Amino acid sequence: MAVLAPHTRENPEPDPLRIWFRFVRLHRRASNAVANELKAIGLSIPQFDLLSTLTEQEGVSQQELAERLYVTKGNVSGLLDRMVEASLVERRPIPSDRRSNALFLTAKGRDLAERGMAAQRAYVARTLGRLHASDLADLERIVLAWRDRARMAEDEPEARAEL
Repeated sequence: MAVLAPHTRENPEPDPLRIWFRFVRLHRRASNAVANELKAIGLSIPQFDLLSTLTEQEGVSQQELAERLYVTKGNVSGLLDRMVEASLVERRPIPSDRRSNALFLTAKGRDLAERGMAAQRAYVARTLGRLHASDLADLERIVLAWRDRARMAEDEPEARAEL
């Protein structure tokens, strides 16, 4: 494990690695809290991700859904089969492509997705939503800047070499 220099008056420089660990731990804490709330309504995080993604756009193929979820088509296949079996999602043939189906939420799936999104919104309101508006603006600016750096590191081999 890395030894981290504490951020104190004697050491005023912020340590990116310490911030990274705090960010990762916060992500775990928030993910676990939301997972528990979703579990109470009968959803796992992957199920919720699938349903909430379909609320954004229905009629996508399994391949398009997998791309939106940042997983492989194979990874989403079993989950999708179980969601169809539970009458949460339905597959409809795509006339122009006999090998693919378009995916749609059932009324039951849409209701469960909406309940999951409400639970997520409530958690965010109780936590992040209680920060001061200027802190939220700063956090958004920082997260977007970090995202841009991460994208650059993915796209540029020399940027990865500097890491």
